[in-house]
Amino acid sequence: MTDAHIADTHDLIRVVGARENNLRDVSVDLPKRRLTVFTGVSGSGKSSLVFATIAAESQRMINETYSTFVQNFMPSLARPDVDVLEGLTTAIIVDQERMGANSRSTVGTATDVNAMLRILFSRVGVPHIGSPQAFSFNVASASGAGALTVEKGGRTVKERAEFSILGGQCPRCEGMGTVNDIDLTEVYDENLSLLEGAIKVPGYTPDGWATRVYAESGFFDGSTKIRDFTKRQLDDFLYKSPVKVKIDKMNLTYEGLIPRIQKSMLSKDRDAMQPHIRAFVDRAVTFIVCPECDGTRLSAPARSSKVAGISIADACAMQISDLAKWVRSLDEPSVAPLLIGLQETLDSFVDIGLGYLSLDRPAGTLSGGEAQRTKMIRHLGSSLTDVTYVFDEPTTGLHPHDIERMNRLLLALRDKGNTVLVVEHKPETIAIADHVVDLGPGAGSAGGQITYEGTVAGLRASDTLTGRHLDLRVGVKSTVREPRGAIEVRGANLHNLQNVDVDIPLGVLVVFTGVAGSGKSSLVHGSLPKDASVVSIDQAPIRGSRRSNPATYTGLLEHIRRAFAKANGVKPALFSANSEGACPNCNGAGVIYTDLGVMATMETTCEVCEGKRFDHQVLQYHFGGKDISEVLSLPVAEALTFFADGDAKLPAAHKILARLADVGLGYISLGQSLTTLSGGERQRLKLASQMGEGGDVYILDEPTTGLHLADVENLLALLDRLVDSGKSVIVVEHHQAVMAHADWIIDLGPGAGIDGGRVVFEGTPAQLIADGSTLTGQHLGQYVNAER
Repeated sequence: MTDAHIADTHDLIRVVGARENNLRDVSVDLPKRRLTVFTGVSGSGKSSLVFATIAAESQRMINETYSTFVQNFMPSLARPDVDVLEGLTTAIIVDQERMGANSRSTVGTATDVNAMLRILFSRVGVPHIGSPQAFSFNVASASGAGALTVEKGGRTVKERAEFSILGGQCPRCEGMGTVNDIDLTEVYDENLSLLEGAIKVPGYTPDGWATRVYAESGFFDGSTKIRDFTKRQLDDFLYKSPVKVKIDKMNLTYEGLIPRIQKSMLSKDRDAMQPHIRAFVDRAVTFIVCPECDGTRLSAPARSSKVAGISIADACAMQISDLAKWVRSLDEPSVAPLLIGLQETLDSFVDIGLGYLSLDRPAGTLSGGEAQRTKMIRHLGSSLTDVTYVFDEPTTGLHPHDIERMNRLLLALRDKGNTVLVVEHKPETIAIADHVVDLGPGAGSAGGQITYEGTVAGLRASDTLTGRHLDLRVGVKSTVREPRGAIEVRGANLHNLQNVDVDIPLGVLVVFTGVAGSGKSSLVHGSLPKDASVVSIDQAPIRGSRRSNPATYTGLLEHIRRAFAKANGVKPALFSANSEGACPNCNGAGVIYTDLGVMATMETTCEVCEGKRFDHQVLQYHFGGKDISEVLSLPVAEALTFFADGDAKLPAAHKILARLADVGLGYISLGQSLTTLSGGERQRLKLASQMGEGGDVYILDEPTTGLHLADVENLLALLDRLVDSGKSVIVVEHHQAVMAHADWIIDLGPGAGIDGGRVVFEGTPAQLIADGSTLTGQHLGQYVNAER
């Protein structure tokens, strides 16, 4: 028997002394070409170890292999705070980041499918209309002619030239698929003048520059009530084309209010808007399907060219599973390699459980789980091996039935000779791991340590928080609450819903279940009344810079600033690190950034404020014996006690902090940057913030996202408190613990896409298990009956 080759001995990824974020000198050896699952409560350091340390260093080292010239065009990555990292391989990160909020991005454009379809139709479509760009809704048709000045043989020659571009963009909606109708009564108040605040658009205050441009433009008098404008003046105010004007000795561009709103607000995806702008748009703008292209975004020529009787618009509107069958039926030898590639990609959509989507689905409307699986598609057929795949909770948004399919995909990637690292909370995926690393014991400053490393069986027997909860099951309640009325939904047909009629009970905990794509979110978010008494907490990510923190996001800082200002007789603006109170050296960032060109940007603590972010004079002011930086460094749990009584008693702040503690965020500090929070922490921060809106009906879309098994118990207790306080709680959820705890279950299906969209069961969890005819009932029965 020959000795093993030395090259075969490199079978570990070795991490020594990792200190990113809350990690405390973590050292661990991870086996290569195995499936390793990282567990632990949200905020325990899983992402810091996997993404911010291992994956980040792998990507940084790959970037360093490029020339300095190329590196100039790449993002600068700092070396993670770790002593030793050995045995790294190329890391491919498949995370849950949304696929962009660009309203022009669709499932087809975000993958390679639309590009392949455009080539197919440009080659074999009848009639032939042009190149692939003639089928692109992002390319507008254009033509022109004129004189060109060309240098030839040392002489300047003038030539006449013409050009013509045939694009596939619908000229009416400019490739958006919708046109908008603006309610002018929500844009301005005709009974006021501009200087009195006639403009009702966010950001247009009577004394602000945005209003001054209109009031002092010279096209009309800013002190005249808008109802007294002449027809010409009103047209100039609302629709005038851009023109230069001089205001206060400055040259500025004047443009009518409507085109300005369209450019600054309506060109953005709704989910990317700030809340106050989104509220204005919802009030003032009605979006209707473009009557010219019927929502396909494509021009008439692009829709006229067909392959086997199908236009590219028809193909993009088809369910992907049906499109895959259509492509398989095509017999076009001239484009055979293209059809093979297209077929393989479409089959990957079906294999990964996304066959219910269509290519024209806007990418911004995909859930985090759908976006992550869409990104996986390009890797499934890859011939690469010895790659490290890094997944961030790949079971997010998946029904237990779909989790089995995802597990098979993870194992298939491993079996090709790859290292698979998975951050996960679901017991079904933890169970298939070759190796488990459990972090904790708590979250934030109470975490950052490895509490267990080894096999799943060893984790189950360990006395860690994860080990104790791995086999725990939430049982079906012996008695359920009685409803007090119902929300009647009749004829719901949004997306794949098939004229659904259902009564949703009020005053109880209602859970909507069903496989991914069965129509749950379409029914709950698209068919329920949108009024002030309904508080909807969806999966849209929190948007915020590193200057945003829990105190600013929840509105807590406003109360704290006013309390400091009142106690010290100064302005509230002094107690904002983003305003007058900022340290002049670091501008309130707390750190100094040094740009080193192609090298990683250096980040050093500000020497003047020592990272406190505030000017030293501001820190002389105290409230309850603490300065503003000391208050912002308090964890939520300590701040709750601080603001409860004594000199620092502040009921408004205490109320917000109590909600943060309620959702299990007692360990995060008030001034901690939002960019350092995990996905689960951000979801719960949003929940805590919106719980204060005071609605009668709460709609939660998969609130267990990113939650540890132990945190799910806390969430159920929170939902119970909401219902017991008189609220109606509607939850869209896949987690069996939430299903079992429900008072009423509405199950949609039986499948996804066109195979779903129907109510297949209504009743209590016990009745669903006893019925056993649906996928949800079968999996919930297995879960409950496995209770130990």
